[in-house]
Amino acid sequence: MTQQPALEVRVVDSVEALSNLQVEWDQLLSEFPTATTFSTLDWLLPWWHAFGKAQQLKVLRFYDSTQRLVALAPLSVTPHSTPSGIKLKLLRLMGDGSGDSDNLDMPVRPGYESAFVNALLDSLTRGDVDWDFCKLNTLPDTSPAAAALIDGLEQRGWHSFTFNRPQLVTNLPPDWETYITQLSSENRNNLKRYTRRLSRHYQVQIYKCTEESDLNRCLDDLFRLHQKRWLLRGEPGTFASSERRAFYHELSRALLAHQCLEFWLISLDGKTAAAQFCFRYRDTVFLLQEGFDPDHAADRVGFILRGHVLEQLTAAGVRHYDFLFGQSEGKSIWVPQLQHYRDIHFAKPRSLGSLYLGITNTARDSKEWLRSHLPERVWVVLRHLNSRRRGSPTTSGPTPRAPSEK
Repeated sequence: MTQQPALEVRVVDSVEALSNLQVEWDQLLSEFPTATTFSTLDWLLPWWHAFGKAQQLKVLRFYDSTQRLVALAPLSVTPHSTPSGIKLKLLRLMGDGSGDSDNLDMPVRPGYESAFVNALLDSLTRGDVDWDFCKLNTLPDTSPAAAALIDGLEQRGWHSFTFNRPQLVTNLPPDWETYITQLSSENRNNLKRYTRRLSRHYQVQIYKCTEESDLNRCLDDLFRLHQKRWLLRGEPGTFASSERRAFYHELSRALLAHQCLEFWLISLDGKTAAAQFCFRYRDTVFLLQEGFDPDHAADRVGFILRGHVLEQLTAAGVRHYDFLFGQSEGKSIWVPQLQHYRDIHFAKPRSLGSLYLGITNTARDSKEWLRSHLPERVWVVLRHLNSRRRGSPTTSGPTPRAPSEK
């Protein structure tokens, strides 16, 4: 890797200033090979408007000697209280914390990765940002910044931990017939059979939301269908959150304006029965959320809709359909490849944040050991007792995206 001169670091701490960076931000992304929607201002600004109230914005910009923007670290600082009541400041990627964002990254112009990491760690050392410990979550496994950061932390002797999270991506060939032969014979036949059967019983319409005037209706259908299924399970559902609904409304308009929205719905006799909210960046489409009417579960409307969407995307030149975080039986039908996100947690040596990370990750390792060695029934009981003691829902592992129909 070519060694570059030291970079100049500038801090952006207001949304107004961030909004003025659109042109040079987009220019940097155009030269960043692994860029995704999650690194764009189309994503980050709506997210911040919805979820950023309790955080401090700290976006670091890195310039070379010609005053060209060569890297970005879109960060924020969030107050964090330890179980013992100690107040710490958590540094993380802008967009993290609500369970909505994956593929968060730090865009770097190729060849500047080492200079970027040196400038970033120098900036964090001298106090350009007030922080105690850092958690950079859901970085793509192919992120050049992530790889350089891991090396940089090791070279400096900083206390760090790295974790992986599963991600499933279906790679699409140039034509639909080639792809569909990759499905099992059962799923291939079922897709045709269920589609024909649905058409016999209903007037079926499958369409993409392409007009802003239709967005409110389509989003309301998505929210309703998603909530209906989870309410039947006795769960609140992710769209019970007014902040999340507001986020989807603002995000949808930004994506639609740039012709990146892939929001597909299927209606039966004029009533929406399933919806799939996706967006496109270059040759990849990301599935963010979906919902279907449980009353039509036997009709396999979600299965039929995804098959139709994949056929349309293949014809449109899409080569990757990204299910984002998590694994499930429903995703495996579509022959996805297992990939991983990378979480990088670190703190300055001999700091309170470093001590805290060491303690929490020792506890995490112990928890994982117990989970792998205890019978499942015993593990479930322990989780339940611990949840009652803390007065919180039973959860384990990394914080996932809010429940979806995937």
